[in-house]
Amino acid sequence: MNLGLADKVALITGGSEGVGKGIALCLAAEGAKVAICARREGVLEAAAAEVREASGAEVLAVAADVSDAGQIERLVAATAERFGRIDILVNNAGRSFAKPFEELSDADWDDDLSLKFSAAVRCSRGVIPHMRQIGGGRIINITHPGGKAPGAGSLPTSVSRAAGIALTKAMSKDLAGDNILVNTVCLNSIKSAQTERYWRNSGAEGSLEEFERRAGQRLPVGRLGEPEEVGALVAFLASRHAGFITGTAVNIDGGASAVI
Repeated sequence: MNLGLADKVALITGGSEGVGKGIALCLAAEGAKVAICARREGVLEAAAAEVREASGAEVLAVAADVSDAGQIERLVAATAERFGRIDILVNNAGRSFAKPFEELSDADWDDDLSLKFSAAVRCSRGVIPHMRQIGGGRIINITHPGGKAPGAGSLPTSVSRAAGIALTKAMSKDLAGDNILVNTVCLNSIKSAQTERYWRNSGAEGSLEEFERRAGQRLPVGRLGEPEEVGALVAFLASRHAGFITGTAVNIDGGASAVI
């Protein structure tokens, strides 16, 4: 299927590892030009080189902390200056952080909301004028099924993700008239750099592959998801074939979530 993404420009936050890199690889393979950002410059440049080698696409790497408003402005400006347009924004930056309510400080709440929610607001606000200039675009927010059905010990992440899901729906209503479509991908149980860090810190016996296999056995489909599987879904939502889809939250979690 031709997704019609050739020469489109995609900006992906948190694009140096795991899901973000998987999304960049898929969009670049479909012919898009890609800008990725992350805080660690060395890891970011290595990811950009990998995407270039795999796809032959033009890739811009911008070291930036999206919890800082000024750095977001610089990121958007650098992308627009390099490529002359912005068609697709993927708000992917985030981290795994969850505790019971009484264990959280004000700083924990502020840091999580700044990274996962405020960054999506600011990045979206930055790219919308560029999308209007070209007659439309796609904004895809990466969230979590826990934003729909929070569990015990899931804060502040479940609240940040719930805010991202609500943001998606509200923005989809506000921006549909500009042909800017906004959706969210609610992911869980995807192989990532965070999975590897958790394995190393847990002291679990066996290899990373064995750890991932055991974790996947708890899911209905019997395995963990691959970053490129998230990338394929994002590429479809960014494509011309998804032109009648907006304001939707799609789970990609191997069937684990209790909610649709």
